Amino acid sequence: MELENIYILAIESSCDDTACAVLHNNVVLSNVVATQKIHEEYGGVVPELASRAHQQNIVPVVDRALKKANVTKEQLSAIAFTAGPGLMGSLLVGVSFAKSLSLALNIPLIDVNHMRGHLLAHFIKDGETPSPQFPFLGITISGGHTQIVKVISHFNMEVIGETIDDAIGEAFDKSAKTLGLPYPGGPLIDKYAQLGNPKAFPFTKPRVDGLNFSFSGFKTAVLYLVQRQTKLNPNFVAENRNDLCASIQHTLVAIILDKLKKAVAQTGIQTIAVGGGVSANSGIREMLKSTEKRFGWTVHIPNFEYTTDNAGMIGITGYYKYLNKDFSELNISATSRAKI
Repeated sequence: MELENIYILAIESSCDDTACAVLHNNVVLSNVVATQKIHEEYGGVVPELASRAHQQNIVPVVDRALKKANVTKEQLSAIAFTAGPGLMGSLLVGVSFAKSLSLALNIPLIDVNHMRGHLLAHFIKDGETPSPQFPFLGITISGGHTQIVKVISHFNMEVIGETIDDAIGEAFDKSAKTLGLPYPGGPLIDKYAQLGNPKAFPFTKPRVDGLNFSFSGFKTAVLYLVQRQTKLNPNFVAENRNDLCASIQHTLVAIILDKLKKAVAQTGIQTIAVGGGVSANSGIREMLKSTEKRFGWTVHIPNFEYTTDNAGMIGITGYYKYLNKDFSELNISATSRAKI
């Protein structure tokens, strides 16, 4: 049963984006994100700089989210926050702020698993996109995670496949770095891939048992190819950039599709929901959409604003936990590693 007037303020600070959202029941009223640009010059997220930036951003981001939603602090029913997984220093900023606000307003505190949030983002009501029906297969693909999850209900989830080394997002970014592209390189690979031949450079897909993934060998293959060809032709990357990006993206997308087909065969579940920053990749979105006609699957792809780290997904998870009266104690702590 859904209650009528629940207002959730949600905070997300697991990595390098400071985010706050305000929800009225399962509707997002505001979803504000402050992105940290400072990491670009270092070629990746620097944890210490990230936590400092969160400290600077969190108060103005929360203030802006409340004003944009036209909601006062006194109207709030609960504070939801990301408890993990993520960078410990970044998480601590969000956890500490959420605790303080919960205590000051004397309203419940709700801890949220970041990875559950990516999957439950599909239950945000936007008036257009239907939510997936249980059970469904959730695939979370990001810079830090690659998982296939069997989702029985909002809070009954089982990881049935995951990466044994690197995440797919890291494979995109590290391959981009090998090509001399700036951080974050994943979106640039996607951009140039659309101009190239995806079969120009055939990369071998890793052989991993079951539904698990591995991307470390793929990154090495890209590196060795570039090193080998650059010795023969110093302009190799510049002359073949589009084809290299297309081939990298084609292989990574194919790896995801192979595992999804195997997961559908093993579980009999043909409803797929994707989440995480890499779900913004056009190649993955096109592949998933094509499976509806090719295999008869039902596929749910989130709106772009709910693909990367955001507080809307934390808020919707907090909303369902609120309905269950599943609240946190004030002594709860952040954890950098947390199972879904």
